[in-house]
Amino acid sequence: MAFKKIKQHKYFKYLLNPYIATLVVFVIWMLFFDDNSLFFHQELNAIIDEKENEIERYQNEIKNDKKAIKYLNNYQNLENFARETYYLKKENEEIYIIEHQYQANHE
Repeated sequence: MAFKKIKQHKYFKYLLNPYIATLVVFVIWMLFFDDNSLFFHQELNAIIDEKENEIERYQNEIKNDKKAIKYLNNYQNLENFARETYYLKKENEEIYIIEHQYQANHE
C-alpha cells in the first residue's frame, strides 16, 4: 500500500525517467564518492590557502632579513651588533655587563 502511494506521487514518475535517474546518480557520485569530489576540493583549497599564507610569511621574513643584511653591511653597525649580541670585545678591552633588576611597586 505505501509503495502505491509513493508510486502515485507526482515527482516519482520523474525519478523513474532513466535520464533523470542517471543524472541524479551521477551528481551524487561526483559530489561524494569520486576522487575529485566536492569535499576533496574543499580540503585541497584549505591546503592551498595555508600554503599561500606560508609563502606570504616567508616573503615577509626575507624582506626583513634583507633589511638586516643591508644594515649590517656597515662595519660600525656590524661591530655594534657583535658587541651587543655576542659580547665580543677588542684586545686589551674589558667589558662590564650591567643587568638592571626592575621591581614593581605594589601599593
